[in-house]
Amino acid sequence: MLETQPQNPNAVPATETEVPLVSLSDAAVAKLTELTKEEADPNVGLRVYVYSGGCSGYRYGMMLEDQPAAEDVKVISKGVNVYVDPQSTPLLKGSEIDYVDTLMGAGFTVNNPNAVSGCGCGSSFRTEESAGAPGACGH
Repeated sequence: MLETQPQNPNAVPATETEVPLVSLSDAAVAKLTELTKEEADPNVGLRVYVYSGGCSGYRYGMMLEDQPAAEDVKVISKGVNVYVDPQSTPLLKGSEIDYVDTLMGAGFTVNNPNAVSGCGCGSSFRTEESAGAPGACGH
């Protein structure tokens, strides 16, 4: 079940026909559950954000967070809290966060329908509306 629960009491919750802000794959849910199994606080969740950088203009950031900030959008995907700041929401809308484990390494990835291209190293992207400010590819 996916719910969008804005922290702003004046905001309207997402409807079932609306594209979710972000969703988690089963693999991402399994990994996050493993990472947070010893946490007693029910507010613990995954913070996902976008910032300027990388050779294509934008980069993704993720970290475990104890609780959302007042301005965050809180999404519950398959029982896991996901927190997104207001500046990142338009760049992430409709994205799926996945966890992959391959011979080349393991980690979380973002399948983002807003990204029109990415860099060769796979750590940055750009959108059609805003190409961002490309920089060095030092991930």
